[in-house]
Amino acid sequence: MHELSIAMSIVEMAQAEALQRGVQIRAVHVKLGALSGVVKQALLSSYEMACDDTLLRGSRLVIEDVPVVIFCPKCKVPRPLSSVQLFCCGECGTPTSEIVQGRELEVVALETQ
Repeated sequence: MHELSIAMSIVEMAQAEALQRGVQIRAVHVKLGALSGVVKQALLSSYEMACDDTLLRGSRLVIEDVPVVIFCPKCKVPRPLSSVQLFCCGECGTPTSEIVQGRELEVVALETQ
């Protein structure tokens, strides 16, 4: 389960920031893309485990789901992907491999007290 190592890295980074700024972290906000390879529920559970015996104990992990958006070479615009099994434009059906968003796994904010 690689979500535990990801959660531990998030906690380590947030804890370092909390110590540097002299604040208590209430929540860590993360963007998680549908193609990131990370299972949301596993990350949430792992985050709780990773927070034990740290300054982040009792904090929350807030995950924003990021859908997959592709760029259609025919329409020349970004389009949301209707199925991760079929990388085609939802409007014209043109196949594409150009992913605009959906692979994210990034900490975007730390909520402090």
